[in-house]
Amino acid sequence: MRVEKSFGEKLEKIAIDAGASGAAVVSSEKVSFRREFRADCERNSCGRYGKSWTCPPDVGDIDEMISKAKKYKHMLIFQSIAQLQDSYDIKGMKAAAIAHSVLTHKVAEKLKDLISQPLALGAGACLICPSCTKEENVPCRHPDKALVSLEAYGIDVSKLAAASGLAYINGKNTVTFFGGVMF
Repeated sequence: MRVEKSFGEKLEKIAIDAGASGAAVVSSEKVSFRREFRADCERNSCGRYGKSWTCPPDVGDIDEMISKAKKYKHMLIFQSIAQLQDSYDIKGMKAAAIAHSVLTHKVAEKLKDLISQPLALGAGACLICPSCTKEENVPCRHPDKALVSLEAYGIDVSKLAAASGLAYINGKNTVTFFGGVMF
């Protein structure tokens, strides 16, 4: 099933107007899933494993998440690219991650009247709150706004970028984040 070109272009424009550096609509058939990404989470390479409601193990079973995502026919994929002072600019990376989270929420909000039951996915751990209530074992403050990452759904972002025509790496001293809305 193909999304009408004008509708896809409209969605891409919404993402660009919201601040995305690039955007594309792809068929869900082009979305590559890898269960192995969950093992990366379990190694806790980002430090958020078990510390966020939207991260493993609390986000849900990987097979169930992949199955849920595969029910969607299309995906609006978008990216944000931020300039860093140098490749060790952790402060700049964190600021870019927060800006990308804001962008993802903005895009999802603008699409909610156009798309029935969208699945908005972000980059990395949810950043809607300064600290996640998971660490206090208290329910999420904003379950309607909390973002689960593309990777937590097992989505291979580098392959998705290639399938969409968006660059995964965008030059020296930059960081690129991806988000998406499945529909």
